[in-house]
Amino acid sequence: MNDTTAPTSGAPAVAHGPAGGAAQAVLARFEEWARTSPHAPAVTDGAHDWTYEEISAAADEAAAVLRGRVRPGDLVGVCLDRSAALVVAAVALARLGAVYLPLGPRPGARRTEAVAEDLDVVCLIGDPGVLPPAHRDGEQVKLPLPDRGANAVATVVAAFAEERAAGARRAPAGAFYAVLTSGSTGRPKAVAVGERSLAGLLDWYRDETGLAPGDRQSLLIGVAFDPHVMELWAGLTSGAALVPAPDEVRWDPAVLAEWWRDAAVTVSVAATPMAEPLLEGPWPADLVLRHLVVGGDRMRRHPGADVTATVHNAYGPAEATVVTTVHTIRPGERPADLSSAPPIGRPVPGATVAVTGPDGRPVAVGEEGELRIGGALLALGYVDPELTARRFTGPPVREDAAAPGASAPAGDAAHDGARAAEGAPGPGAAEGAASGLARVPGAADPQGGAQAAAADPGTGAPSGLAAVPGAGAPAGAPEATADGRAGAVGSPATPGAHGGARPAGATGAPVEAPPAPPVSAVPGVDRLYRTGDRVRMDADGVLEFLGRLDDQVKVGGVRIEPAEVEAAFEQDPGVGGAVVTASRTPEGRTRLVAHVRPAPGARPVGDALLAAVRAWLPEQAVPAAVRIVDAFPLDANGKVDRAELARQPDRPAEPGAEPTAGATFGERLVLTAVRGELGLPDAGLDDDFTSAGGTSLAAARLLAVIRREAGVRLRAPELLRQPDLRAVAALVDARRTTDRRTEGT
Repeated sequence: MNDTTAPTSGAPAVAHGPAGGAAQAVLARFEEWARTSPHAPAVTDGAHDWTYEEISAAADEAAAVLRGRVRPGDLVGVCLDRSAALVVAAVALARLGAVYLPLGPRPGARRTEAVAEDLDVVCLIGDPGVLPPAHRDGEQVKLPLPDRGANAVATVVAAFAEERAAGARRAPAGAFYAVLTSGSTGRPKAVAVGERSLAGLLDWYRDETGLAPGDRQSLLIGVAFDPHVMELWAGLTSGAALVPAPDEVRWDPAVLAEWWRDAAVTVSVAATPMAEPLLEGPWPADLVLRHLVVGGDRMRRHPGADVTATVHNAYGPAEATVVTTVHTIRPGERPADLSSAPPIGRPVPGATVAVTGPDGRPVAVGEEGELRIGGALLALGYVDPELTARRFTGPPVREDAAAPGASAPAGDAAHDGARAAEGAPGPGAAEGAASGLARVPGAADPQGGAQAAAADPGTGAPSGLAAVPGAGAPAGAPEATADGRAGAVGSPATPGAHGGARPAGATGAPVEAPPAPPVSAVPGVDRLYRTGDRVRMDADGVLEFLGRLDDQVKVGGVRIEPAEVEAAFEQDPGVGGAVVTASRTPEGRTRLVAHVRPAPGARPVGDALLAAVRAWLPEQAVPAAVRIVDAFPLDANGKVDRAELARQPDRPAEPGAEPTAGATFGERLVLTAVRGELGLPDAGLDDDFTSAGGTSLAAARLLAVIRREAGVRLRAPELLRQPDLRAVAALVDARRTTDRRTEGT
């Protein structure tokens, strides 16, 4: 069922998701399950189970240790993997009113230090052995967190740095969690999300998947990425059991399918690149998986006819609380045209989407444009208010005030008006600033607070803002006249009628009506987030994803800002400059290449540079290869010609890197797969897989090639333990020999 308000033919490309109800607070829902179903399983990790009562009690103990050191609104970085300990830490921080900042189990020392310089992170929670030096040398307090499970660590501490950076920013008021995204300045950005937005998302998730007691919800997504927050709280607010995935599951689609089966997972979230090989079939047998939510990258093909789970192709940036639109494909549903990629669908409840032109106004249905997002699921903004002001803007004004616009969901205006009367902000009315576009009633205050409660007695708009007909109400709906009655849009009120005020000294002469105020081009929203994504909307309100408008790229489902990768390389004094380009492999995957210009007198080595940037970057942002260049080509405007750089051919492999005439089957297979299918043309048999540019997704593809071509099933840990690709090849040869002997007996 989808009650999306879609545009009519020829109308502006604006669509509203179904009106959402009053979402119950996230933490309150968990508390209710802990009270009413204390003995139900909350976390199941292999042979280990924790009930809702046990998770609640453990969270109380952890919160008691932190209380007084961690205050409401404080940012706390969490460096834990998927585990019961992570779940307990999230609940404890929510009870303290702190802001959960998931960084992942091994965020990298330099990246963590950069975060601590920009953000006022009170402490880091994690294994003391992986914390950065500034936190290893400061005060550490042991936390009583669960120490069992596949990804558990023996000791977890809350580490407080000896000194916190002066001028570091706190999270905006009302933040429930924050996540890092790639930043164009070379440093990650922090997006802050309020509890109300997350609660609205979770309402959609539960309604769409039917997640309920007795279900098993995956805890699979990497902890540093925002879909992990949806997974974690979806389980805890549904009475379901969370099932943390062992680390090797995220490397290999075949292992993922086995884990779904063995752990009896009924509802799962997975990155599109990991799930797509399974969706293309044959679909694994004996799964109890009912719903699979995929996202993070473009879905290239429709699920196979034998897929028994309902597949939700979800789209959404962290700035709009994980999911904004979704296209649902139920078992057996097959479109007439299988050659086109599945769309990203319609907006979820509470979300509004608009396809806009360069002027920020909606284009017509069927035209391409930039996707902007509004509604109740918007994040509060970035922790940096200046960046918030640039990316979260007020809605544009219609050029023709009389022109019909797309209608807003019924009830939004009344709901927001009631909240304004109570002094509470409307949807998204937190950190966010209007740009040069006209602001509408209820638009968020640039400094992060809600609009002032004082309202103009004639319009009901906050003092100092002009009322905008149509904002928050369906276009063409009656507007309030000066006495509060409904009247036609733009109809002049009779001066003095029904007690209306007259100018001082007036004798009954007619007063000229003021000019009609501007009309919002996107009714029903007070802010819009500019995604930078290029899309097209059809007449049914369904969005098709077409690509990016800027240099930002997606690798393995993670948005990467090339400037951040370039800045990481430029930390090395031997690097005079770095430019990162992205290209597509024949299989349609994104491959990053770093082009490095040495500093005068320096002779940087590609492998050493790659090893160094791993401390700064998430693994998806580490380029597959480094090219040492004398200079960067320039275009007619004197800017680096990235397209020309990307067109330059790869340098040939180093002498001796080719397999010899006597190379084994495994050596030929591994080297061909790594160079060809994984897009790492410089790799040699003496290279370590990771140093050659291998990522977790690349490892998954290599394992799939080995299984397909050699009939050998290796596990990700086996691959990563090998000192070089030659050793991987030897393992393939040895396993093939063993398997043949077994078959012959």
